Amino acid sequence: MAEMTIRRVGVLSLAKIQGLLMLVIGLIIGVIYGLIFMIFGAALASVMPKDESQAIGAGGTVLIGLIMMIAIPITYGLLGFIGGAIGGLIYNALAGIVGGIRIDLEGTMPAAYVPPPSQPWSPSPQT
Repeated sequence: MAEMTIRRVGVLSLAKIQGLLMLVIGLIIGVIYGLIFMIFGAALASVMPKDESQAIGAGGTVLIGLIMMIAIPITYGLLGFIGGAIGGLIYNALAGIVGGIRIDLEGTMPAAYVPPPSQPWSPSPQT
């Protein structure tokens, strides 16, 4: 088992992966919230008395739900990127003082190549 220490992280690398992870989480949350907003807004508008303002309100909730589905993942992704960059900078500064994170790694080595058994040498007949 090999023991290693993470002394530094690539700030841009950490920011990119953190931003991408948060974008995916934001996509999930944005779709859920957007659908809830659209469904409840449309349901509420269908229960209310019918007039022009109610129809506009129902359309508005659908539009706001779609905007949420787009804006939340983008916002989460940007905040994740910024947070990852700041976190990487702070980690690098503190790892210089404290010494970093120690991890134990265990490698799996493939079985060594075993050559075929040797054959006794015999000269080939010349024709």
